Amino acid sequence: MKPIRTERLILRNWEDRDRDLFHRINSDERVMEFFPFRRDRAAADVKMDEFRSWIAEDGYGFAAAEIAATGECIGFVGLLETDHVPSLPAGTIEIGWRLAPEYWGKGYVTEAAEAWLAYGFETLGVNEIVSFAVADNHRSTAVMKRLGMNADPASDFDHPEIPDSHPTLKRHVFYRLARQDWQARKRAAL
Repeated sequence: MKPIRTERLILRNWEDRDRDLFHRINSDERVMEFFPFRRDRAAADVKMDEFRSWIAEDGYGFAAAEIAATGECIGFVGLLETDHVPSLPAGTIEIGWRLAPEYWGKGYVTEAAEAWLAYGFETLGVNEIVSFAVADNHRSTAVMKRLGMNADPASDFDHPEIPDSHPTLKRHVFYRLARQDWQARKRAAL
């Protein structure tokens, strides 16, 4: 993957120096509030290696987000083919993120996600990018709205990988953004 530079960030593939942060964001109670699991170090290392491999193969994925001025990895933002929503066709592209809590509320996710939307629509040529989150995850849905994504209540779903032991995490809200809507938003901002 060729790194993507935004005003404050570098979006890049994972490096071994990111392992501590990757484990921390996958085991932190605040970060993982809307997930039914926490990853121990071994499981986090496996998942990071998986992400790194996908990015190397596809040129994109849930990529490391680094503060350009300091070199600090703060979490991930990126695009990924999703297979979590049974009603979606194969090859549907999802945008997602996860940051360490000390970086929340600074606009990093929105900044990085805007760059990934441009990559998805302009470089990959996809017609639509989707996102979804637990219905009570208002921080993530606020980002989706800031990105110009549209809620699609008819496509809300119960996540098939959430166990019955976590009923409050099952229901997911669904957002989508069509390329033509993204282009119209960009033109309006000029």
